[in-house]
Amino acid sequence: MLGRTNIVSLAEALRLLRKHQPPCPGRVVSVPLEEALNRVCAKDILSPEDLPPYPRSTMDGYAVRARDTFGASEGLPAYLEISGEVQMGEYPETGPSPGTCHTIATGGILPPGTDGVVMLEHTVTVDGQMIEVVKPVAAGDNIINTGDDIRKDGVLLSQGQLLRPQELGLLAGLGIENVIVFGIVRVGIISTGDEIVSFNESPPPGKIRDMNAINLAALVRNANGRPHFHGITHDDEQDLTDMVSEALAANDLVLLSGSSSVGTRDLGERVIEKMGPPGILLHGVAIRPGKPVIIARAADRMIFGLPGHPVSAAVAFDLFVKPVLKQLSGLASDGLPEYRTVDASLMRNLNSTSGRTDFIRIRLEKQDSGEIGAIPVLGKSGALSTMVKAQGYLIIEEHQQGLREGEMVEVRLFD
Repeated sequence: MLGRTNIVSLAEALRLLRKHQPPCPGRVVSVPLEEALNRVCAKDILSPEDLPPYPRSTMDGYAVRARDTFGASEGLPAYLEISGEVQMGEYPETGPSPGTCHTIATGGILPPGTDGVVMLEHTVTVDGQMIEVVKPVAAGDNIINTGDDIRKDGVLLSQGQLLRPQELGLLAGLGIENVIVFGIVRVGIISTGDEIVSFNESPPPGKIRDMNAINLAALVRNANGRPHFHGITHDDEQDLTDMVSEALAANDLVLLSGSSSVGTRDLGERVIEKMGPPGILLHGVAIRPGKPVIIARAADRMIFGLPGHPVSAAVAFDLFVKPVLKQLSGLASDGLPEYRTVDASLMRNLNSTSGRTDFIRIRLEKQDSGEIGAIPVLGKSGALSTMVKAQGYLIIEEHQQGLREGEMVEVRLFD
């Protein structure tokens, strides 16, 4: 096991994680379209029809035969008689004869025989029956043809694609009522420590409320997972063993909160090693906060021992747990950056220790100059209020010994 005696770098920890993280479990379920937001497609979805099914106007104006407008200009307009109107929601059975046109609104179905739409602003009304066309159109101008959006039997959405509002709208436009999606990743959460009581209890002297369980559950939901809290276990090996075994059987991965610090280090390691090979992959990463994290695998389940300090646990979750959640969800990589970022000017000097990657909480504030300032929110890793005050964090890489005031830095924004 790497990390039992040697702390590993962040790059090495991420390499080990990628090497050992299990594939998507492959559970699939059919869900109604209105319940499919933020689910992941489990199979390619093919279009049952052309979209649009008929050619439609993309402008308010007049449906014409394009050849009737050739050469039209303000000095020598083309005169067209208005011979009809396309009503919204109706299919026009007949179209205008040569030299005439039909009034049409945006979204109206193009009448037979026409192949373009003259925009309203490119016409002059002569009277109620005649218009001047002062700018010509070519065939296909200002219309969307049958199948221009989607062709029948074409791939609408691919396996591994996240279903956002726009994807649901597209599926609705094609009458698709149900979607085959991957099952939601189930995440078991266990809090450990003799000093922990439930967040809804009044703690006696020497005890503290369990902030991590609620915080981690919210982080799991934010990453489209389904958390299940298995309870609080005190520093008893058999109790912890039973609870971890139960959580592994019921979930796709398990988070232990507070099992990686010095006081419970050996207990957490012993229990995790009992769960089966390959066991603990590492214990300790050269990052601050989050250094004492445990990453382990038991058969096809991942186990993370997260620090008890809330900020450390949140950083470790972001770095190590979230990528595994994405993998287990079946979400395909799109090659885009994983984080939303903002470039900002650092508002004070920051020191760091070479050989360690530091994550500094940042509050963003617009300055009088118009640029965005990055203000460090300093505090210990047990102070969750520092996360509340911050909008994101910056990274001081392990080869750096700090950053100077005025430097432009990249701030990763919280989800």
